[in-house]
Amino acid sequence: MTAFKRMIDRSLSVSDMADRKSSSGVGSRQTVKRKERAENEAKKEEKPPKEGEKPEVNGKKEQVENGEAGAGAENGAEANGEKPEPMELPPFEIITGDRIDPFFYKFQFKNVEYSSGRNKTFLCYLVDQGSDGLLRGYLEDEHAGAHAEDAFFQQVLPNYDPACKYTITWYMSSSPCAACAGKLTEILKARKSVRLAIFSARLFDWEEPEIQTGLKALAAAGCKLRMMKPLDFTYTWDTFVENDEEQFTLWEDCQENYEYYQDKLADILQ
Repeated sequence: MTAFKRMIDRSLSVSDMADRKSSSGVGSRQTVKRKERAENEAKKEEKPPKEGEKPEVNGKKEQVENGEAGAGAENGAEANGEKPEPMELPPFEIITGDRIDPFFYKFQFKNVEYSSGRNKTFLCYLVDQGSDGLLRGYLEDEHAGAHAEDAFFQQVLPNYDPACKYTITWYMSSSPCAACAGKLTEILKARKSVRLAIFSARLFDWEEPEIQTGLKALAAAGCKLRMMKPLDFTYTWDTFVENDEEQFTLWEDCQENYEYYQDKLADILQ
């Protein structure tokens, strides 16, 4: 082979390598762009899950049930050959205690008309069982499982003795929903020796017909319903809150808001 021919072959070989490298680089960039475009389109199609639903897994929605949160995400990860990461589950259980954190009390019990962000129910209770003594404490829920009203009779008073008289007083951050009002009505009808009084900071969805029907039925079953007065806020602060002996200061429109809600409740119960 002549020197001239070897020089030409070497030149062609270098040219081919450059072409292949250039072609490989273009293909790689196109692959990256297609991947980015697919990811962006997937993000556009993703919608936040509605309340009561899990995030979409492989295009399917699954209902959230107690103790099953995160199962859909784990199944999706396993289907893709990935090991699911451990997830911290939200508190589905009812929280009980002796005294409430003062920050939560001031926020959750404030008797404002528009209760944005106040999606929990706090229930402070006193139970006079006669010779069996007095029970005091509170419950709170996330509205993800049982509501505080229903949980009270499952956790605080799980056993009912017909021979014992129960005088129960609740101070609640908001009045019962329609479902809870129905359950409480059934309990009061079945347990004749139970006397229940509910004092609420706010009226929950009071304009809804089913709420009004539930409150009327609850009152007809013997439950005393009233809105919390300014004096009630001071009392619950002293009795149910970790106040460190701090004196409670009422917000400016507390009395006005009480009167507003009490008028609405009176109209419902008339």
